Amino acid sequence: MSTHLHKPLAILLVAALIPATAAFAQSADVGRAAQMQAELQKRFAAADVNGDGRLTRDEAKGKMPLVFKHFDEIDTAHSGSVSMADIQAYAIAQRAARKGAQ
Repeated sequence: MSTHLHKPLAILLVAALIPATAAFAQSADVGRAAQMQAELQKRFAAADVNGDGRLTRDEAKGKMPLVFKHFDEIDTAHSGSVSMADIQAYAIAQRAARKGAQ
């Protein structure tokens, strides 16, 4: 995997963990995680051309390449679109799978 894909994946993974980090609000990492969450939200909103809170494969294609690449895995309901919650659930599952493989 090329280096330029690691940052978006890291953003997805950290963004997925934002809710779980509330108990660690004093940690400096939370500030960074919140910043990454804000960046993910910004990218999602920019990609969501019709503003419906969901991304189609076409919407994800140019603005969120990792979502586009893994669209079928993220779209577990096979609805043809994904929400931020779907992306976060995918990121959490990927992180868990990586931890289990270590």
